[in-house]
Amino acid sequence: MDRKILVAVDGSIYSTHALYYLGHLYENLPGIHFHLLTMVPLTSSSAALEMLDEAELINTLGASARKTLLAQDKYMQHAVEQLVRYGVPAAQISSSVRPARMGISQDILQEARKGRYDALVIGRRGIGKIEELFMGSVSSSILEICHDTPVWIIDGKVNSRKFLVPIDGTFNSLNAVDHLAYMLASNPGAEVTLFHSAALLAGKTTADPKEFHEKWGKEWCDQHLDRPDSLFHAPRQLLVESGFPENNIFWLETFKGIDPSRQILRQALIDDFGTIVIGRRGSEVEKGVFKRVSDRILYMAEEVAVWIVG
Repeated sequence: MDRKILVAVDGSIYSTHALYYLGHLYENLPGIHFHLLTMVPLTSSSAALEMLDEAELINTLGASARKTLLAQDKYMQHAVEQLVRYGVPAAQISSSVRPARMGISQDILQEARKGRYDALVIGRRGIGKIEELFMGSVSSSILEICHDTPVWIIDGKVNSRKFLVPIDGTFNSLNAVDHLAYMLASNPGAEVTLFHSAALLAGKTTADPKEFHEKWGKEWCDQHLDRPDSLFHAPRQLLVESGFPENNIFWLETFKGIDPSRQILRQALIDDFGTIVIGRRGSEVEKGVFKRVSDRILYMAEEVAVWIVG
């Protein structure tokens, strides 16, 4: 089955950066389908509007909303053309422009869940608070409530295909690698570095073996997690099993550092990593180093893509 990526676009330069990132990463690679989605906000909303089909909903729009809808339709044609120019075959792209029924963030999330997308991609307006992501507070809302679909935040024009993946032996970090392995399967242009820092151990919690068994099976876990070098071996194994080139997998370990988020960002800057892939705990967990780390990385990251998996 094709991997499916939902790309939220709005006609801004930040959307262009997201499209460039995807085209640069997946240029001429089969097995990936992109759906570009623009949600046009309505001037008012009600439960009655949610009951209308799309044609009926468009008929209720005022002159201003119709004008916006037409402008976004025109932009969407340009966005598809951009992705094609970046190396993605037109047959692997679909698009839609729709009025938002429940609000932009809620409608985007509903589409991500209904379409069972493997990732949701959104762009960002440079360094700053999560609330300053593109489309106002939409991205912050998505990040706050979306824990079932990985979210990729693209900040700036990212050229590097090098991935930095912090690991700490927990389910969340291994789950992030599992997502990465699936999305990069048979991608010869990417490089992955598994990064471990002693600072990441500060908030590590005791893992429940059942969680690992439910995801990867007891036999696989016994073989690859119950060994002295499992910290690096298990994530590497997931990448290899997905078809990712073995020669493009590296690892880096450091025993210095206090703040893991700053250490991760510093490493990304020093070694020109274009993407940071990080796992986070579920919404029911309020504390824990990885949840804090993902928030702080998003707050400080600049000119880099951040994949949040959790």
